[in-house]
Amino acid sequence: MLMRTDPFRELDRLTQQAFGGGAGTWSRPTAMPMDAYRDGDEFVVCFDLPGVTPDAIELNVERNVLTVKAERRPIGRDVEMQVSERPLGVFSRQLFLGDTLDTEHIDATHEAGVLTLRIPIAERAKPRRIAITPSAETPKQIDA
Repeated sequence: MLMRTDPFRELDRLTQQAFGGGAGTWSRPTAMPMDAYRDGDEFVVCFDLPGVTPDAIELNVERNVLTVKAERRPIGRDVEMQVSERPLGVFSRQLFLGDTLDTEHIDATHEAGVLTLRIPIAERAKPRRIAITPSAETPKQIDA
């Protein structure tokens, strides 16, 4: 149902952590951690976005590609930062959604720094029982 798109993204994230930085830009965004699981007739994806307000999140679906971009902005006041360990900038994730998901009815909520997407399983992908009807033909008698 879900395929990861960029095998080098995790290596890039680790490199950024090792050599400093971690902030992303719109042209080179940083990845965001996520969990994905099936819950009954829904596929649920949760993204950790602490410190990101809902108005700083952009969510798009084009064909079967879901794109999530979020921006953690610096404190707006003129302050003298003493410690700055939380990465600022743009975070992004793209997911390829299978044909078994109904991308027309995605529900998105944001609570306690977690963006949760609930994507229904498409009706055509749900198991269904096929009824067998008896033939309407009546037995024919063969004359010899």
